[in-house]
Amino acid sequence: MTALHADVVGVLTDWKAPSPEQDAARGVFLEHLDLHPDGVWRACRPGHITASTLVVNADRTEVLLTLHRKIGGWLQLGGHCEPGDASLAAAALREATEESGIEGLVLSEGPVQLDRHAVRCHPEGSWHLDVEYLAFAPPGARHRISEESADLRWFPVAALPDSADRVVRSLVRRALEH
Repeated sequence: MTALHADVVGVLTDWKAPSPEQDAARGVFLEHLDLHPDGVWRACRPGHITASTLVVNADRTEVLLTLHRKIGGWLQLGGHCEPGDASLAAAALREATEESGIEGLVLSEGPVQLDRHAVRCHPEGSWHLDVEYLAFAPPGARHRISEESADLRWFPVAALPDSADRVVRSLVRRALEH
């Protein structure tokens, strides 16, 4: 078991789930990690942990979303854990910083929700077990589009794009409650 694997198990074990459904998802994630010592890495075929982050502006009136190149929908920022990530929070912050170009993001103390969704990381398909955080941008933050995005924009929390999925909408609700 790697240090990152142990960190993810610790984060999920200590996390106070906001609903019974989220608590059930946590159980699925922990069971996956128990069965797969490589469960934090993309190479894990049945599925793997990912870290994503919804970036919120300083006054919590806008969220930064990326137009995902493959999916064609507006999503939160995020991706796979990498060997250099010291923790799950570090992976979430790294992904948000790389994909937004914004320095000085402040990550929420812990995850705000979990989402399991099918992906095509392997020819036979697999699952992303996404641990989702919030990050707050400093006042006046300016973003830059990365290679991974077709577009990157701030959206008012009350006017999300039509292609924003249920996960993004739930993250925005949780950001406003946080």
